[in-house]
Amino acid sequence: MRNRFLSSISILFLALASARAGSVTNSLGMTLVKIPPAEFQMGSPGDEAMRQDEEKRHTVRITRGFAISATEVTQKQWSAVMGNNPSAVRGESLPVDSVSWTQATEFCRRLSEREGRTYRLPTEAEWELACRAGSSERPDPAVIPLVGWYADNSEGASQPVATKAPNASGLYDMLGNVAEWCLDYYAAYDGAFVQDPRGPSAGRARVVRGGSWKNFKPALRPAARSSAPESYQLGYIGFRVVLE
Repeated sequence: MRNRFLSSISILFLALASARAGSVTNSLGMTLVKIPPAEFQMGSPGDEAMRQDEEKRHTVRITRGFAISATEVTQKQWSAVMGNNPSAVRGESLPVDSVSWTQATEFCRRLSEREGRTYRLPTEAEWELACRAGSSERPDPAVIPLVGWYADNSEGASQPVATKAPNASGLYDMLGNVAEWCLDYYAAYDGAFVQDPRGPSAGRARVVRGGSWKNFKPALRPAARSSAPESYQLGYIGFRVVLE
């Protein structure tokens, strides 16, 4: 167990150097890490603790690479694009929160105009692929305090981005801090193989991933799913962006 723990720590701290070699930085100073095409197991096995029925494991193929922001969108970045700051707790290096799915997609639209390239929210499959960073298992519980802000260590609020260790792809706060909007409408998986999924064409709520500062450790799992209506502005939900 001790060797497994040390191996996990080594991966977390050493992978960033290689991940940064495959990254781009835009005019906001936002670093985006390139994620190559891949086939992976999405969802959770039947014996995973805290598993929900909607997490049925299935094979997903992503055929096009993408770049995803290394951190959640900060309040400084949001303000530079949108000219306001709706966050419940203020701080330039804190993740923006209290933004609806609709507002997050408007941020992406304006950022696309500003940069001359296409930005959007990650699909749920892209988000999980990036979060897993090559692993098919849930993180070792001993690693969670090193990579995420959650109920036991957050002091009841979000914390500055990139102050915990990154995952093996060089991405920060994929678990904890603020939960993150995804592009898709929420629906249960049917367990079948899918290629480049984007969810159903309509629905009542959008996917939210990653858990937040208010969740306890068992809920911080790459496969864990939640949702919220796209108009909701909640103090524990933010987002990160994908560059096509």
